[in-house]
Amino acid sequence: MDIVYQEDMSLHDFFKKNKEAFEERLLKEAVNVRDKIDDIRVIGNINLLENAHRTVMYVIEDREKELVDFAVQEGKAWASHSLTLAFKLEWVQAIRRTIWKFLHHFDSKNPEKANIEQFYSMEKLINHNIDQFLNTFFLSYSKYKDELLEVQREIVDNLSVPIIPINKDICVLPLIGEIDEARAVRIEEKVLMEISKLRIQALMIDMSGIANMEPEIIDRFLKIIDGIELMGCEAILTGLHPIIVRKMIDLGITFGDRAIMKGTLQQALKDYLS
Repeated sequence: MDIVYQEDMSLHDFFKKNKEAFEERLLKEAVNVRDKIDDIRVIGNINLLENAHRTVMYVIEDREKELVDFAVQEGKAWASHSLTLAFKLEWVQAIRRTIWKFLHHFDSKNPEKANIEQFYSMEKLINHNIDQFLNTFFLSYSKYKDELLEVQREIVDNLSVPIIPINKDICVLPLIGEIDEARAVRIEEKVLMEISKLRIQALMIDMSGIANMEPEIIDRFLKIIDGIELMGCEAILTGLHPIIVRKMIDLGITFGDRAIMKGTLQQALKDYLS
């Protein structure tokens, strides 16, 4: 498609008039992205071509605040849908190259107006603004990704230490799966915080979903039970697996002088709620 130029045309009007020609050239430049445009629109509701025109106008008209705000918005959108960063980088660099091709055509139609000072001034403006867009985009992407990861981490922590209120005084903590040092630390932090926040008087820790525990984790649990007692809360342990009990016997460790032991959670609930 031929590029249209009219005498005394402004840059704004030049790019607006040649929107389709710009898109055609841009798609030739963005080799890897052009086949992904429809996928990106479906996944993230992002119109790459329309956003490219919007970026171009912000860049050539030096609308820095709008450019930065748009970059922040784009960063969040790409992060929230986990879109490939390499595509975004290639797309923006293709926009940069296409802008310069069109600027070259524009200046070639105005040889009497073009001069070296004007060129360097335009070069500084265009490249600064596009670099500003990219930097802001990546910072926004990274920040939003970190926020998403933090939210997911909190969800995982809550799921791994699910403290369930039974009434205003009693809560249940059912534990399932393997407990390593990191999870034991999360259990300790969550238990002590929830006892303080909810004013828990009795915490039933059901361990029927734990088939085995290493000696150092058993020792860690002793400290957790001590912490529960120091918080003025009563610890009730239920469902200890025979393998864990045998390990405790071999180690000469007992929870009995620190916590109330019950065979099952059902038994503990029946005794306390009755």
